[in-house]
Amino acid sequence: MSFNGVDYYNIDDLFSEDELIVRRSVRDFVENEVLPVIEKHFRDGTFPEGLNRKMGEQGLYGITTSPDYGGVGANHTVYGLAMLELERGDSGVRSFASVQNSLVMYPIEAYGNEQSKRKWLPKLATGEAIGCFGLTEPDYGSDPGGMITNARKIGGGYLLNGAKMWITNGSVADVSVVWAKLDGTVHGFLVEKGTKGFSAPEMRGKYSLRASVTSELILNDVEVPEENILSIAGLKGPLSCLTKARYGIAWGAIGAAMAVYDSALEYSKSRIQFGKPIASFQLVQEKLVWMLNEITKAQLIAYRLGRLMDEGKATPQQVSLAKRNNVSIALEASRYAREIHGANGIISEYPIMRHSANLESVKTYEGTHDIHTLILGNDITGIQAFK
Repeated sequence: MSFNGVDYYNIDDLFSEDELIVRRSVRDFVENEVLPVIEKHFRDGTFPEGLNRKMGEQGLYGITTSPDYGGVGANHTVYGLAMLELERGDSGVRSFASVQNSLVMYPIEAYGNEQSKRKWLPKLATGEAIGCFGLTEPDYGSDPGGMITNARKIGGGYLLNGAKMWITNGSVADVSVVWAKLDGTVHGFLVEKGTKGFSAPEMRGKYSLRASVTSELILNDVEVPEENILSIAGLKGPLSCLTKARYGIAWGAIGAAMAVYDSALEYSKSRIQFGKPIASFQLVQEKLVWMLNEITKAQLIAYRLGRLMDEGKATPQQVSLAKRNNVSIALEASRYAREIHGANGIISEYPIMRHSANLESVKTYEGTHDIHTLILGNDITGIQAFK
C-alpha cells in the first residue's frame, strides 16, 4: 500500500525545504528497505540483516552530532522527522536508530573525552559500530536512582559489577553506555564488547518489538579504563539522554499512528458490506475522524516541541507531555484501525497488529505513561506525588 502522508493542517508548510528533503528521503528509504521485509522479521523475531549499515549510509545516525565527529549536524526537527518516518515502518527500526542517536552518540559527544569521541562517534555514525544504553535493571526501572550496579575505583580505572535489563541492541553492541554508582553517585562508563566479565544475552519470548534486539547486560568484575568514564555525575546524566530519546519517540509514534490510519482509511473505502463501502457508515467515519483529529494534534505538538528544542528552550516536562500524548493516541489509533479492518486486522497483510503490539512497549519504555503523568503533575502543581 502506498503511503501518501497525513497532513490535514498543511503542517509541511512550516518546515524548510531542507527539512522536507530529509523527510522524503527517509520516507523513500522506509518504502524500499523496511516495509518489504519487516513483517517477516517481526514474525521471526529478528532485526533485518544489513539494515543497520544501510541506515548509516542514509545518514540516520548522529543526526544532531557534529560533523567534526562524523555526524550530520542537523537540527532536532530533522531528527524528529526522521524518527517519524522510521516508525511508520516499525517501532523496532526506529528504536535502533533512537538508541544510536540519543542514548549512545549523544552522551559520548556531550560527556566523553576527546579520545572516546574520536574513537567511537565516526564508527557509530556509519553503522560500523553499534551502541546500547544500560540504565534499567531487573528491580529498578522507573526508579533508576535505586540502581544496584556499582563501580569501584581501582588502579588505572574502575571495576563494574551488576546487571541491566531490557536493553535495546545490547547483544549486538560494540560499546555500551553503562550507568553505575561510584561512591553512591551515578556515573556513566563506556564498556566495550569482549571485555572480560561482560556479557549481553538476548532476551527471548517477546510479543512486542520483535524486530528489535533486546538484551540483558551482565557485569562481573568488569575492568574499565580510566578514560572510559563520562564527565557527568548524578542522575542528570542518564536523564538528559532520556530526554533526547523521549523527544524522538514523540515524533516516532506519529509515524505509527499515520501508518494505521492510512491503512484503515484505504481499507474502509474498498471493503464492501451491505452493498456499500464501510467508509459510508457513521461509526466507521467517527473512528477515522478521531484518528485524524488526534494525529493532527500530535503533529502540532511535535512541531512546536521541535522548534523549542532547536532554540534550546524545551523543558524535560514539555518532552514528557509530547511522549505521553503521542504514544497514547497512536496506540488507541491502532485499536480503532483494527476494528475498522475487522478480522483482517489481525493478519500480517496489514500492519495493524504489529504496530499495536509495538506501541504497547513504546508506551512503557523511556518513562511509562503514568510516570510522565506524575512528572507533569509535579511541574504544574509544585507537589511531587511519587515520593
